[in-house]
Amino acid sequence: MKIVVFGGGTGLSVILRGIKKFTKDITAVVTVADDGGGSGVLREDLGMLPPGDMRSCITALADVEPSMLKLLQHRFKEGYLQGQSFGNLLIAAMYEIFGDYEHALHEIGSIFRLSGKVLPMTLQDTNLKAFLSNGEVILGENEIPLYAKKVNCKIDTIALVPNYCEPLEETLNDIEKADIVAIGPGSLYTSVIPNLLINKIADKIHDSKCKVFYICNMMTQPGETDNYNVADHVNAIKKHVGKNIIDYVIVNNRKLSDSDICKYIKEGSQQVILDDKQIKELEENGIKIIADDFIEIKHDYIRHNAAKIGKFLNEYAGMKKEIV
Repeated sequence: MKIVVFGGGTGLSVILRGIKKFTKDITAVVTVADDGGGSGVLREDLGMLPPGDMRSCITALADVEPSMLKLLQHRFKEGYLQGQSFGNLLIAAMYEIFGDYEHALHEIGSIFRLSGKVLPMTLQDTNLKAFLSNGEVILGENEIPLYAKKVNCKIDTIALVPNYCEPLEETLNDIEKADIVAIGPGSLYTSVIPNLLINKIADKIHDSKCKVFYICNMMTQPGETDNYNVADHVNAIKKHVGKNIIDYVIVNNRKLSDSDICKYIKEGSQQVILDDKQIKELEENGIKIIADDFIEIKHDYIRHNAAKIGKFLNEYAGMKKEIV
């Protein structure tokens, strides 16, 4: 199975861990508009792309000893480097050594024996801006959900700054050769949709021969997708790219108890629900539903069962036929 996965944040890295059990031909295309935390500091100080999401995906795809993975994820607790991760510093160092991200990331891939490769959505210095339903415009990936939550206002659309950003040719070539393109999961407006706003990407996905799967979030995100259902997530993607590029939606159908999502409720999240009305709407738009129990709960965190999703995608690619 050759698969190209678009996303960012924790959601993408979780899915990659499941997919790599079934294939070594993975291209993870990662959002690079982060302007907060340790990534934001390195971005401002060194003029580099924010490395945080790339580090998480490298860690997810790596085939090395557990101690090496701990090293990549280690965050310094004191001093000038407090809050910064070793993996971020490694990417920064490799970038300085080799002079460009493509070369640096390929070298990192060899060192950590990745099950595929990690590519930034663009090599350009990119920010996000959000147009809220009240007419306000908010700049900055980190600021957008915080401000939208503060003023209790929905995000209408998201845009890149600059508006026109070029993809890597490698990304376009891999989409053309892919058996499957997977979109998500992850923060809808700040991790998933930005990838699809890069020049040529949505058109390339739409025109490709592969099937496109959207892995829907299981919980809403305060400030981004408050009160969203499955159809709302899909419609937001369609609204931004101007057409439907999704063939299948992978959605969880297990109802969680209040005790399962207690901490999420306190933070303002709720479970993303699919009902018959949404199923009808999606199917009328040519989108098929793959609904199952895709939940895995670890340490009170709700995550996708990545191994189950990876197995399903691998079986689909192997069948080479339509899923009924």
